[in-house]
Amino acid sequence: MELHDYQWEVIEPALEGKNIIIWLPTGAGKTRAAAYVCKRHLETREKSKVAVLVNTVSLVDQHLKNEFSILQNCFHVTAVSGDNSQKLFFSHEVKSHDLIICTAKILQNALDSQEEEMHVELTDFSLLVIDECHHTHKETTYNKIMEVYLEQKLKSQGNLPQILGLTASLGTGGANSLEGAQEHILQICANLDTERIMSSDKHKFYLDTRVPRPKKQYDLSEPRPQDPFGADLKEIMNQIYSYLNVPDLTTNFGSQIFEQQIVELEKEGAKNFCQKTRVCALHLRKYNSALLINDTVRMIDAFKHLNEFYLLENATKVLQNPAECYLVQIFERNKVHLLALAQDQSYENPNLGKLQKVLQDQFQELKSSQGIVFTRTRQSAHCLHQWVQGNQVLNDLGIKAAVLTGAGFSSQTKHMTQQEQQDVIHKFRKGALNLLFSTSVAEEGLDIAECNIVVRYGLMTNEISMMQARGRARAPNSICSVLAKANSKEVAREKLNETLEVLMEKAIAWVQRMPQLEYHLKIAKLQQEAVVSCRLRDAGREQQRRLYDPDSVRLYCLNCNIAVCHGSDLRRIENMHHININPSFSLYYKASLAHVAIPREFKDWKPGSSISCSKCGQAWGMEMIYREIKLPMLAIKYFVVETPDDRRTFKKWSKVTFDIKEFDYIEYCSTNLLLDS
Repeated sequence: MELHDYQWEVIEPALEGKNIIIWLPTGAGKTRAAAYVCKRHLETREKSKVAVLVNTVSLVDQHLKNEFSILQNCFHVTAVSGDNSQKLFFSHEVKSHDLIICTAKILQNALDSQEEEMHVELTDFSLLVIDECHHTHKETTYNKIMEVYLEQKLKSQGNLPQILGLTASLGTGGANSLEGAQEHILQICANLDTERIMSSDKHKFYLDTRVPRPKKQYDLSEPRPQDPFGADLKEIMNQIYSYLNVPDLTTNFGSQIFEQQIVELEKEGAKNFCQKTRVCALHLRKYNSALLINDTVRMIDAFKHLNEFYLLENATKVLQNPAECYLVQIFERNKVHLLALAQDQSYENPNLGKLQKVLQDQFQELKSSQGIVFTRTRQSAHCLHQWVQGNQVLNDLGIKAAVLTGAGFSSQTKHMTQQEQQDVIHKFRKGALNLLFSTSVAEEGLDIAECNIVVRYGLMTNEISMMQARGRARAPNSICSVLAKANSKEVAREKLNETLEVLMEKAIAWVQRMPQLEYHLKIAKLQQEAVVSCRLRDAGREQQRRLYDPDSVRLYCLNCNIAVCHGSDLRRIENMHHININPSFSLYYKASLAHVAIPREFKDWKPGSSISCSKCGQAWGMEMIYREIKLPMLAIKYFVVETPDDRRTFKKWSKVTFDIKEFDYIEYCSTNLLLDS
């Protein structure tokens, strides 16, 4: 394994067994350096075992096939992620392998699990490599693992593993001052129990020539001279607003501020069983989203977003509510006119014209160019892909584009499977594709070919995201384009990010120069505070989780407000899936004909049909087939929860204020067999 001089420089303390963070720019070979540390660790230390933690499923196989593949000649190496069945026997995988590459969530679940075939301890490992370690803060999975580590460290429990963190950017943690940035860097160091942050000093000149920074340019578009499509959407929103008759809201339509306010109004409507308020707020959100889409991509994309919503409403809901009928009628009255406006090219988004020019300039000049256009949402990535496919000028330049988005589930657009992601990356690396429209998934870690151009399209992100995306433009004389409206918030944020990057570099340099004693005292203090804070937080959550007797809690359908079950009817499976075990509950829902497709393996269950309210058609979740038994699995976001004190809506089951028992398969089968007989 050949290393560059700057790589030898940064790994030196790690080879001595010290906990460090390697801070090198994207493309400098952090993973190669880490693989060498793992090799030396396994060769020289008795009873050694290494876990390489990543934060996305796609990175698991990538690391196995690329930088860590050479270790398979000498050691037992495996990769475990949520997409394969090995996670169900994680303890066995750990015992039978020298090096395990896995998502951080797999390790966290294994630390928490009580099942023998799953459970492991941190002390089972002698080295933890934490990829993209800047995520080790607040309540991320990385930090939850390190909270277990710090708790054991302060209690002096067992031989804890050596820590090796990898990052291209530690960020400033939202701080705008040097002092705040220094505190953030020190907190990350404390969370990772780091002795030193290692960057290249002696060989910095060579590193800079090997990983050159792209030329940055601002490609700014002027506002639309006229926007009749957007104006009509706002007029419809005004009509809904008048019908709703809520004077306290701002009418700043098409903004994130309005989005936040309308979400709160939707919650209020659900809590108070005011269907008119909740339904109007839901529809206003859809129109607001359409305005945001109109502002980002094409008018026709905004129209399709609304049209698909109303098609789904008509197909799935039983429209008995007067407000729902009124809102559907408004859209139907305006539908033809909105479509005509959306198809009028004279009012199209100026951002698209600017993007076309940027891509033309690049691909005309260099036929072998490759590029990535980063955009905020999966939806906008798909919309831009459709736009480029229908753009004859760009097609004539030989642009072959695809979408690259995350593997997590989304209500907006279809997620990509891990295999689909790998196929796109492989084609891009081989040159079969030369342009990707991507969300932030392509910013970190993924082994993507060197790009000649990276476009940050209408983004409002932090300095870490800016630096990671820029790091993709690694080809000689490459360009990083910031494409946004002139004098916009996006431009102001990008300028701020540039300032924060300098601030971060100064803060890291300050931490690196701290006297050793002062540094260690500060780290020890921060770690003690973190452990106390973690204990208080967990105690508070446990208390919150047991506020109410499950018998006193009722769940109501979010849409039609019919009472459907008590909290005591619910059970947990694998500490994450929530089912209703009351046989009478089947009277309240209907199941679809088709099964839900989830491209993953689960230990004891598989997905069944989606389920919805039998009265109004509101989606509720799906049936799970658990050891051949069909059980309704519910998503809490589709219900209103009533306690003796109030009514509330929840996004996650982890936030509910009553205890839900673990599912007992034997007890359930015995009870139901008695009922059947």
